[in-house]
Amino acid sequence: MAARQPNHFVIAMNETQYPKRKQNRLQSYNYCMPHGYFITVCTQDRKNLFWMDERIPVACKEEIVLTRYGKMVDEIILSIPAHYPSVSVDAYVIMPNHLHLLLQIHTDPDGRPMAAPTIQTVVNQMKGTASKRAGFSLWQKGFYDHIVRNDRDYREIIRYIQGNPAKWLEDKLYRMR
Repeated sequence: MAARQPNHFVIAMNETQYPKRKQNRLQSYNYCMPHGYFITVCTQDRKNLFWMDERIPVACKEEIVLTRYGKMVDEIILSIPAHYPSVSVDAYVIMPNHLHLLLQIHTDPDGRPMAAPTIQTVVNQMKGTASKRAGFSLWQKGFYDHIVRNDRDYREIIRYIQGNPAKWLEDKLYRMR
């Protein structure tokens, strides 16, 4: 009896048949340049993992009670400058199912660029560390970034981050469990 050969089908598709994914980063921009970067990272399937009670609108960040995952992410965010001395966390907020960070890559005291990781490296390291500690993947693939344009843009981002918890119930990322 002859052995059956497995059926192997090779389907040739040209590149135009694959869905095009929107590029997350500016193609010509060097993301390790000294600058400010506003980052948004969402949890996997936008699960509410970080606040004990996400249904209560709060007036300020101090009223938020973080879950163990939220506390873990908070600790990891605060450790970013220890791992990357040229990067500071100027502002951040942990929301129930996402977080906002305002990161800054700095120059040395003489104004020269320091050896710096890319923003993608910093964010991916933070996400990887948190997922490893949690024991499961916490995050959606990728993240949103905005390059801070000027001082006015910087101040608006700070106000947005500070006011985000109070606007949670109207947030486009709000999702009940």
